[in-house]
Parts: sequence; structure tokens; C-alpha cells
Amino acid sequence: MAWNPSPKVAVARDYAKQYGKAHVIIIGLDDETMEYASYGATKQKCSEAETLAKLCYDTLMEYLAGGER
Repeated sequence: MAWNPSPKVAVARDYAKQYGKAHVIIIGLDDETMEYASYGATKQKCSEAETLAKLCYDTLMEYLAGGER
């Protein structure tokens, strides 16, 4: 797995280590923006976490736009 020095990924990585999780996704939003960070304990799990994060992000964007209310 490639090292990602992003502070947001570091938070996800620290959470995974502290709570023994193989996958972590974090979605953060405020009134103007939404973003996500993902972490997986291995290269495969990192890819899976990224896929899940994108799916959650896209679904939430659609919901917030009024598509699924």
C-alpha cells in the first residue's frame, strides 16, 4: 500500500489503528463543501474503502441535491 501523507487520511488511518478496523471512510461536510477520506489496511482494502467512500459521497450528493427525498 502506498503511503498517503494527507492529514485527512492520517485521521482515518489513526482511527483504524485505534479501533482495529480494516476499512475507514470519513465524510465531512459543512454548508458549502463536502469531502471524504478513506483508508484501508492493505492495498486491496484501501481500494475497497475508496470505492465505498465514492459511493457514499455520490449518494449523499444526490440526496442533498434533492434526488432521493
